[in-house]
Amino acid sequence: MEQTQLRNLAIIAHVDHGKTTLVNGMLQQSGLFHAKQVVEDRILDRDELEKERGITILSKNTSIAYKGYKLNIVDTPGHADFGGEVERIVRMVDGVLLLVDAFEGPMPQPRFVLGKALAAGLKPIVVINKIDRPNARPREVLDEVLDLFIELSADDAQLDFPVVYTVAKAGLATLDLNVEPVDLKPLFDTIVEHIPPPQGDPEAPLQIGVAIVEHDNYLGRKAIGRVVNGRVKAKQEVAVLQADGACIHGRLSGLFVYDGLKETAVEEAVCGEIVLLTGIGEINVGNTVADPNRPVPLNFIKIDDPTVTVTFQVNKSPFAGRDGEYVTSRKLSERLFREARGDVSLRVAETDSPEIFQVAGRGELHLSILIEKMRREGYEFEVSRPQVIVKEIDGQKCEPVEELLLDVAEEYVGFSIEALGRRKGELQSIDHQADGNVRLRFLIPTRGLFGFRSEFLTGTKGTGIMYHAFHHFAPWKGEIMSRTRGSLVAFETGEATAYGIEHAQERGELFIKPGDPVYRGMIVGEHARSGDLLINVAKKKQLTNIRSSTQEIAVKLNVPRVMTLEKSLEFIADDELLEVTPKHLRMRKRVLP
Repeated sequence: MEQTQLRNLAIIAHVDHGKTTLVNGMLQQSGLFHAKQVVEDRILDRDELEKERGITILSKNTSIAYKGYKLNIVDTPGHADFGGEVERIVRMVDGVLLLVDAFEGPMPQPRFVLGKALAAGLKPIVVINKIDRPNARPREVLDEVLDLFIELSADDAQLDFPVVYTVAKAGLATLDLNVEPVDLKPLFDTIVEHIPPPQGDPEAPLQIGVAIVEHDNYLGRKAIGRVVNGRVKAKQEVAVLQADGACIHGRLSGLFVYDGLKETAVEEAVCGEIVLLTGIGEINVGNTVADPNRPVPLNFIKIDDPTVTVTFQVNKSPFAGRDGEYVTSRKLSERLFREARGDVSLRVAETDSPEIFQVAGRGELHLSILIEKMRREGYEFEVSRPQVIVKEIDGQKCEPVEELLLDVAEEYVGFSIEALGRRKGELQSIDHQADGNVRLRFLIPTRGLFGFRSEFLTGTKGTGIMYHAFHHFAPWKGEIMSRTRGSLVAFETGEATAYGIEHAQERGELFIKPGDPVYRGMIVGEHARSGDLLINVAKKKQLTNIRSSTQEIAVKLNVPRVMTLEKSLEFIADDELLEVTPKHLRMRKRVLP
């Protein structure tokens, strides 16, 4: 493949705007699958968690052949918590597709990624998706996108972006809203015409910037990056230039390029191609693979620092070791540091205790995905309450501030403003939407959002929608009261009974049901008042000589609150821990009574 026939592009979009669905349609219409082949939805979402949650977590590479051109496409996450996945691929591509919902318009989460893409000089193409929605407003959304580009200081060439209107689910695209779309050909033609071919000197010394590192049980570490200069050959000697200035020499065992959804082995890859390298064990994101005789490092894009931190520690609860396969500090340490090597947004550090590790990430979702992955792999551990990372800027204590968008019915506007006011949120704008809802924009400290999602959903009766993304660091806002109620704590170890729960539910809302095993110090519910309360949910009814066969039927129990991983992380206080096992999530007091 000649350099002029390559097109490298990434897709930037907000969660659920149809990005992965559009890539699915492009793959199908490129002739990759035969006519009768059954193709699953969102084929690039290969991870089990991605399919369950309907979001993209990890960057994926694929390629499409079209009229003699090769389109290398990187499908990137839309959620801000996985921004590190996106930031590092900016250097791999020459253009971006900004995918925007025809009703919702540009949202905050892709804003910082788009800003980095524009700052890197990438050529944008705007794709307005879901134009078939009954309440679609593509013309107004186009004006909002233009305002966003101006706000992000796009240059004149970038402001002159082409626009494609699509229905990704049906595989349709058009350049004119008055022309009925037939297929995705207009999108393919726009990409070929407006995304420039990769620059670089094929005769210069080899330089490959490593943007993604994966692990394979058979091939070992797999490094994915773009050939910035020179050419790379299979089995050749290379130098790996690391961030600390160290230089490691090695030989490639495999060289692959992307051919549709497959990784195809090749003998040589040209300048501008996105390649996958194997055979070098000590290679990490941000390294440069170079000519061993003339090693020249590349300047790698700066990854934004983490904003939230938690501690991972060995499970020491009375029920420790019942479910997990990996329970020791050594196994926990190996898994966390292995994750940090592949995820540039994650920081893992040892502490004074060999059983406790400090883990920092982009947000609660970023960390909760890691926790969920590890519990599914058989790990058992305890996690502390998330804390924000504080910086000192110009001698002043500063904390991360997020941009928060709420879409609520008009009747819940007052509740939302009042609830966020208590959490130091500052209202920036109020916009009335075409569907009758109101969009509220706030700037709020990251710690003010801890525990807010469940309060928000309760207050809006499950109808409210919220999005947030990191905005900037600002001076410390003072004390924030995020949780006003205490915990109901189990008084003794045993099995929860209907009799015990019946009396305990008068004190607050419970998280357990009859038959659940509990231990002394385990959190079994939320107290109706401030302060913790010890209750005996394992209490059994004393036997008497006179028993009625229908006596137990009269017991009326409230439905327990289901505590998911995210809800548990939001709920726990500073003196509490979340016990995570492959089968259970249990909250407990840090020091058992």
